[in-house]
Amino acid sequence: MINMMLANLYKKAGQERPSVTSYKEVLRQCPLALDAILGLLSLSVKGAEVASMTMNVIQTVPNLDWLSVWIKAYAFVHTGDNSRAINTICSLEKKSLLRDNVDLLGSLADLYFRAGDSKNSVLKFEQAQMLDPYLIKGMDVYGYLLAREGRLEDVENLGCRLFNISDQHAEPWVVSGCHSFYSKRYSRALYLGAKAIQLNSNSVQALLLKGAALRNMGRVQEAIIHFREAIRLAPCRLDCYEGLIECYLASNSIREAMVMANNVYKTLGANAQTLTLLATVCLEDPVTQEKAKTLLDKALAQRPDYIKAVVKKAELLSREQKYEDGIALLRNALANQSDCVLHRILGDFLVAVNEYQEAMDQYSIALSLDPNDQKSLEGMQKMEKEESPTDATQEEDVDDMEGSGEEGDLEGSDSEAAQWADQEQWFGMQ
Repeated sequence: MINMMLANLYKKAGQERPSVTSYKEVLRQCPLALDAILGLLSLSVKGAEVASMTMNVIQTVPNLDWLSVWIKAYAFVHTGDNSRAINTICSLEKKSLLRDNVDLLGSLADLYFRAGDSKNSVLKFEQAQMLDPYLIKGMDVYGYLLAREGRLEDVENLGCRLFNISDQHAEPWVVSGCHSFYSKRYSRALYLGAKAIQLNSNSVQALLLKGAALRNMGRVQEAIIHFREAIRLAPCRLDCYEGLIECYLASNSIREAMVMANNVYKTLGANAQTLTLLATVCLEDPVTQEKAKTLLDKALAQRPDYIKAVVKKAELLSREQKYEDGIALLRNALANQSDCVLHRILGDFLVAVNEYQEAMDQYSIALSLDPNDQKSLEGMQKMEKEESPTDATQEEDVDDMEGSGEEGDLEGSDSEAAQWADQEQWFGMQ
């Protein structure tokens, strides 16, 4: 027990060598200490070395044949090999002893999330939640995915349920923060993210939430600090790098963004996600447009359903005014999935080729998936105004009269952040 505590403290302090020594001592005394195994794997100790420390007990204790496969799976997890980790854990989940194991389902959900497969990630999180209604671990990622899909009512319900379980974990605060962020209440999201970090300074999702809120409030340099800390804690998570690169692009630091994107590409390998991230930066510079096109084609050849790659390729085709090619690309991507952004972009392309009725249908589908999608609403309103210019002019006159007495928008002010801090009881936490 003392060695385990020491190992965790050394790890938290960034002292890897004594941490590894302490974890190994734990395994010497207790070869089935799974937390110690995970600790060693997280510190880049080879899976084969860790497995060798448990071999004797595996051979002598019955029904432990799954353990070597389990170690192999989490070795893949900690080296960032998401696809092999997913396949190995799926094979474990089929074994009778580990079927419907909540920890395995949670790990699988997180791996699908890291691989950019939101649909399967949400599915696995829901399965784990059904098996354990008091599950908190990983619910911050689940809440983020729901919020990103526009399911804000589900996010609010999830946050309330988690707060009823415990308000001393970071996850409930992050989930509520995601609800605020996707409701465009960035100062509230900032406060909730900061509260989550107070409870758990190693919460990657809390750091990403706070960083995103700071970025959207124009405080880019502060956001960069949070994204860098997230990268330090989770060097295999692509979304940490995406947040930092978005900050560089927002501050017009294209060279820094390009260096970071190339490093990610070399470190995490040439997969659809890293190819798309590098292409995203290349799109910012007219000189590298052709390179962006090549990278996106490679990404889509690997994963034709990868939404971020489809969106960026559509953006490129829009610049080139190749609307028919864009429509074909989007229809193909939507054949086996439904996504708000893809339906909205398809609507934009259909408007460009004068297919107004179908464009309206696509905007309607997008809004049914995410009622808060402002761009779909704007596209629909623009078409309605073009169809009835007289009514639109009258509507604008009424808006001008009604808007003359409206209060100013205080969103993002320091006074609002202070208000949320003073009104913590509003969340039912005191």
